[in-house]
Amino acid sequence: MTIDTDRTRTFVQRTWDTDIIPALTEYIRIPAKSPMYDEQWAEHGHLERAVTLITDWARQRKIEGLKLEVVRLPGRTPVILMEVPGAGGDTILLYGHCDKQPEMVGWAEDAGPWVPVRRGDRLFGRGAGDDGYAAFSALTAIEALQAQGVAHNRCVVLIEASEESGSPDLPAYVEKLADRIRPSLVVCLDSGCGDYDHLWATTSLRGVTSGNLTVEVLGEGVHSGAASGIVPSSFRILRQLLGRLEDERTGEILVRECHVEIPPARVAEARAVAAVLGDEITKRWPFVPGMRPVTTDPVEALLNNTWRPALAVTGVDGIPALADAGNVLRPKTSLKLSLRLPPTADAARAMKRVKETLEADPPYGARVTFSTGERPGSGWNAPATADWLLDSVKRASTAHFGAPPMFSGLGGSIPFMQMLGDRFPEAQFLVTGVMGPESNAHGPNEFIDLPTGMKVTACVSNVLADHHAATRRG
Repeated sequence: MTIDTDRTRTFVQRTWDTDIIPALTEYIRIPAKSPMYDEQWAEHGHLERAVTLITDWARQRKIEGLKLEVVRLPGRTPVILMEVPGAGGDTILLYGHCDKQPEMVGWAEDAGPWVPVRRGDRLFGRGAGDDGYAAFSALTAIEALQAQGVAHNRCVVLIEASEESGSPDLPAYVEKLADRIRPSLVVCLDSGCGDYDHLWATTSLRGVTSGNLTVEVLGEGVHSGAASGIVPSSFRILRQLLGRLEDERTGEILVRECHVEIPPARVAEARAVAAVLGDEITKRWPFVPGMRPVTTDPVEALLNNTWRPALAVTGVDGIPALADAGNVLRPKTSLKLSLRLPPTADAARAMKRVKETLEADPPYGARVTFSTGERPGSGWNAPATADWLLDSVKRASTAHFGAPPMFSGLGGSIPFMQMLGDRFPEAQFLVTGVMGPESNAHGPNEFIDLPTGMKVTACVSNVLADHHAATRRG
């Protein structure tokens, strides 16, 4: 039976309105912070509450043959594995996660990270769009097909609980579950979208690596008047060291191992996206009055964000709050550095070279250490898209968004994609998501655009049906 897009849209809309939005509202209330931000996650039990919410919801779905398992390995966050038998031998893996970023400051007075607030079509709160909706969306896409009697291949829905920490627990699960996964198609629902008017397919993801850079100059703090001019400031030394890594005027990363040659096809994609989004690419961010972006050229801005390395200082230690700052020359300063890397850069090699660059020949003989607390994560560059999938995505986007799909790289990271690409090199990928303009993933006032969530779900349902038809022809 051929899928009826109108029936799909009606089914998905009704399910979002009656079942998914209430579940997401409750999910937002759970402070299920990723283990990097809650070392006592097991004792606190918030991740477990998120897992229970999802599994309880899943068990209520009318999905024929659904088998559900919470897989646990000692000392690791759990994963939810849901399997739905299909009419063919191929497997589709649908991926998402249920852990969240920490709170951040700056939320609206009536809102908060764990306080769900709906304003029109937007549901505010931490994690609903990144990526709590994924499990509900994936199951609804399958259920919509079965409600019409449309055939699909075997589906495996995998929901992890450490993605926001760089997925440190996932490799062990992939190793354990490899024979039960082995997909010919991967549908990842953890990406973003350039606007809310098209289905967006992510074609590349940047790698990411981070570490703590510490400069120590004294055994204890001393009077700044007595010591300044004699004892160099740890902060000034940090500035010198950062200058080895980044051009302070342009933001260009100076370590050669952090750069790659950008594929011509990805440059062409950037030009196509820039033609649609224009200056919205740079204007969508909440700049203070008078502030300018790094570049106003939309193509260069996209390439900066997707295929060039970039540095952010995301944390600091050793500096007191302004109200507590006395006239003291501080003994040390530490910065947490987050370095985004091009999709095809070797993250481990780049990080090794960054560490060597920062620690070599320390100014004034200061004690300089760069410690990497997490495994460097390489990026991902999508394989060539099969004709059937390209045609399917075009039809789905036109049917449910009323516009053709857009293809673009993403400046963020999803470690699982590279992991799957390495393990299953023949698999096709549809990487998509709902986090678009102003949705502010990881920041304050994060929201999910509910109509986009519904449309993405319906599009995935279409792609699942087309996958079955394509594998039968193949």
